[in-house]
Amino acid sequence: MEVIVKPILSEKMSALTDKQNKVAFIVNKAANKFEIKKAVEDMYGVTVKAVNTLVYQGDVKSRYTKAGVITGRTVSFKKAIVTLAEGDSIDFFSNI
Repeated sequence: MEVIVKPILSEKMSALTDKQNKVAFIVNKAANKFEIKKAVEDMYGVTVKAVNTLVYQGDVKSRYTKAGVITGRTVSFKKAIVTLAEGDSIDFFSNI
């Protein structure tokens, strides 16, 4: 099972990284906090202090088309906010 799906790179998370040394990832729904901590430490070579997880449910969306109203649901996902130890950082843009 692959634990980390992708990092979240948004303005809000960049501000959180600068102020509180936290980074966010979209992770596998079945992964727990211990697995997420181990995966981040192994992949990026940093020390993780804490892991907070959130499960986002998909939103119900509807749109009007020629065939009538089509309703659907966006994809649900699990997000992990990882607090790094003092002095550690992850640079996602180093290989660009």
